[in-house]
Amino acid sequence: MTTPEPTRRLSVFTGVAKRRNFTAEEKARIVAESFESGDSVCSVARRHGLMAAQLFAWRKNARLRGEVPNIGKRQTQPLGLEIQSVSANGEHPAAEAAPIEIAIGAMIVRVPQGFDAATLQAVLQALKAAA
Repeated sequence: MTTPEPTRRLSVFTGVAKRRNFTAEEKARIVAESFESGDSVCSVARRHGLMAAQLFAWRKNARLRGEVPNIGKRQTQPLGLEIQSVSANGEHPAAEAAPIEIAIGAMIVRVPQGFDAATLQAVLQALKAAA
């Protein structure tokens, strides 16, 4: 029979928890640290007494606002592929239709409406094999 590990951390909660408010500067500093430190998002969140989900939400909001610092390995690189599809009657799909965007890691594949499904499947399989 194995002996259980000793408790490493014990938290005692007394009373009602007070909601913490972070200033915009504090949030920006913590988000920047989560991108720059090389540590996992969870460890940065723990270091600042946050739930990881909260830090992930702050990071997402910063990305949507375009405030994410430039980090070389995290920048997206275009693949340099241009794929055109022609319908059965020889016409190109409507150019004004909004494309579907598929994010695969740091890659984004934009698929126009009416694109050939077999070709798309082949492209996605090639990308998966290359990753």
